[in-house]
Amino acid sequence: MEMVASPKRIRRIHPKKFALWTAIVSILMFFSAFTSAYIVRKAAGNWLSFPIVEEFFYSTGVILSSSIILHVAYRAFVNKNYQLYRILLTIGFILGILFVSLQYAGWLALNQKGIFIYTNQSSSFFVMLIGTHALHVIGGITALMISWIYAMKKNTLEWTPKGQLRLELTFTYWHFVDVLWLYLLLFIWTQQ
Repeated sequence: MEMVASPKRIRRIHPKKFALWTAIVSILMFFSAFTSAYIVRKAAGNWLSFPIVEEFFYSTGVILSSSIILHVAYRAFVNKNYQLYRILLTIGFILGILFVSLQYAGWLALNQKGIFIYTNQSSSFFVMLIGTHALHVIGGITALMISWIYAMKKNTLEWTPKGQLRLELTFTYWHFVDVLWLYLLLFIWTQQ
């Protein structure tokens, strides 16, 4: 009697998803290094504390709302409810832009309080952490804008695996940026 092994189906992660998760892990390591350096430098002394401006708390509510709305938009896309998907994606995109605007208003408020990159090492670290996050948010806004442009095309009334992958990548990154902002805000708030 001859034994024949049944072929096992190997589940593989899409290369673009793998690249995104690799980038997310790299970004996490980058911010871990920044926050570790922040803690070490703070312990050395000559550290100024400053309040977190209210615009940063408002922006937190906005980015959380954006993330929730974009999750619901993704569900609407998968369920082929394209009208709801377009509306929610537009709202999520606008909230992303509002987040950036509130962050900018927060920077202006900090500058009015005399906190600049050259004030002290503490303000330099703060600017470095929040500024680097801002660059990642701009990347997320760009991805949201591209998804929004595709959503507004007439041929988006067809579900495609490529369209779903684009949304999964965009929304995964946006949720990551959201969680990263929460981490940074809590970290800086607890380190005052």
